[in-house]
Amino acid sequence: MWTKISVIGLGNILLRDEGIGVHVVEALRKDFDFSQDFRLLDGGTLGLDLLPYVEGTEKILFVDAIDLQKEPGTIAIIEDEEIPSCLKPALSFHEIGLADLLFAAKFVGIKPPKVTLIGIQPEKIEMGLTLSDTLSENFGKLLNTILEKLREWGVEFKEKNIKGPADVRGYSL
Repeated sequence: MWTKISVIGLGNILLRDEGIGVHVVEALRKDFDFSQDFRLLDGGTLGLDLLPYVEGTEKILFVDAIDLQKEPGTIAIIEDEEIPSCLKPALSFHEIGLADLLFAAKFVGIKPPKVTLIGIQPEKIEMGLTLSDTLSENFGKLLNTILEKLREWGVEFKEKNIKGPADVRGYSL
């Protein structure tokens, strides 16, 4: 199935902050309706198994916990050739999978024209199902960063009618 733009959340939800990408995709799926030529995908730790989802996509946005060597909660937008497309020292906690995916996509000629990685510096990578306090506090800022990038790309979306105050969800439009 051809999809113009995809957001793929990466990470392992069993390792607290490492699962941030998956949590973001679930929040976007729960709280927003997107245009039909848009896909949200829980990529977990699938690595090369994501290759079929890359093919035919014009723009792809990965969300992940990345090691920025900065304060926990720091958010970064890394685009195109700045994202390692071959094996280099780890940026993401499972970057080898992402690096292999991008290298393979380029090798077989299906790498999207636009690839963006939006990541956040984790605080706790340990067994557990909940995000650290720092990432929980910055979750809304991360979502807003992603939504802004999607707006920039011309993605149409609207917030679903969800009961409860917006500040509980921690982000705003």
